[in-house]
Amino acid sequence: MFQASAMTPAPKLYLLTNDDEFAVLYAKLEAALATGLVALLQIRRKKTLQAVNGKAKLYEEAQQIVSLAKAHDVAVVMNDDVALAKKLGIGVHLGQQDGKMNDAKIALAPSEIIGRTCHGDVDLVKQAKKNGASYAAMGAVFASNTKPNANVISRQQLIEGCQQEIDICVIGGLTAENVTELAGLPIVYVAVVGDIMDLPVEQIAARCQQWQQALSKWQAPA
Repeated sequence: MFQASAMTPAPKLYLLTNDDEFAVLYAKLEAALATGLVALLQIRRKKTLQAVNGKAKLYEEAQQIVSLAKAHDVAVVMNDDVALAKKLGIGVHLGQQDGKMNDAKIALAPSEIIGRTCHGDVDLVKQAKKNGASYAAMGAVFASNTKPNANVISRQQLIEGCQQEIDICVIGGLTAENVTELAGLPIVYVAVVGDIMDLPVEQIAARCQQWQQALSKWQAPA
């Protein structure tokens, strides 16, 4: 059984964009990043990509998001697109079917973050470590509106993932209330979409503060 250390550091908040209209999204990101509580930002804009000239639109949006993130000293990764990440000078997050780790490592600067989706599969976590990923993403931890058909992983799978000596990111249905069920596990990133980004702009900063309060209690045993 995994024993949580009394000194387990709190995870960092990892925010993902949603599919809001860009002006609304940008305002929400301004509110969230201004709190200073977001450590990593992922650009994931599926609806933009599906639009006419989607790649060009995504590049235009991403340039603005990256500039905003840099102003707040927040690292950025692009979802699934190594070429676009290289063009923007940022990191990338790759699903299992969305590119090879080696291609990303060759294309991007050594300092850039490269994440890998590993679901609940500890063998994929081991492979991600072997291939030089910066972190392995495990989930879904809970059922979510973003990916309602995703398989929910067990606590034991998550514990085994945390034992592989690679930074672990959890994702899937996480809220500032239920994340405390994971307290004490050596998780590095907690990835959040809907619980922050689906709120009205005026509620974003307060919700980030609630996340900070939840994560500040991480050292308590789960």
